[in-house]
Amino acid sequence: MNLALFDLDHTLLPLDSDQSWGEFTLSLGWVDPATFKAKNDGFYADYQAGCLDIHDYVRFSTAAVRQQGHAAANAAHAQFMAQVIRPALLPAALALVDEHRRRGDTLVMVTATNEFVTRPIAQAFGMEVLLAVELERDADGLFTGEIQGVPTLREGKVTRVEQWLASQGLTLADVHATFYSDSMNDLPLLDKVQTPVVTNGSPALRQIAMERGWRILDLFENT
Repeated sequence: MNLALFDLDHTLLPLDSDQSWGEFTLSLGWVDPATFKAKNDGFYADYQAGCLDIHDYVRFSTAAVRQQGHAAANAAHAQFMAQVIRPALLPAALALVDEHRRRGDTLVMVTATNEFVTRPIAQAFGMEVLLAVELERDADGLFTGEIQGVPTLREGKVTRVEQWLASQGLTLADVHATFYSDSMNDLPLLDKVQTPVVTNGSPALRQIAMERGWRILDLFENT
């Protein structure tokens, strides 16, 4: 199997979908503007610094969805896709995914953003598999604010990819895996795959890529 693994935020999208969803709920009046943006930006800074407490963040980031209920949240997400995400589906990123699709590679999105935000985005890219932060549900199928299973963050991305491969009767040694990512948080998985590609990378990750001879790709440099 040839496996094409893609991070999402700032890799295939020139934005952070989780942060953008939070700002979208702010525009809908679902959250308190006096406190939400500061907390949202603070969590994003923690993510960039590699010290995000993802459990605290998921409780925070799903609060509005849990308060509004599934019907309202799903309707808002459709609006979010139309207004924020689809304009950000840029030709270079779509072409990269299509190139792997034409080769017959298995397409997998591996993102630290939760499944509610990312599932429609993965579908828009035509991904066959989504490995995202899975949200715990109660007996009525409603989100509890907790994470189910291993979150897809840092070493958790390696674990979730290995778990998914095991469900197919495979290991990383049985496949040729290419992984595209911009983030230092993804260094554990970049280290594991046969073909790491630093994509729209941070300065620190670019430096590592140059030292190790990894490919560096800039999808959005002309946008």
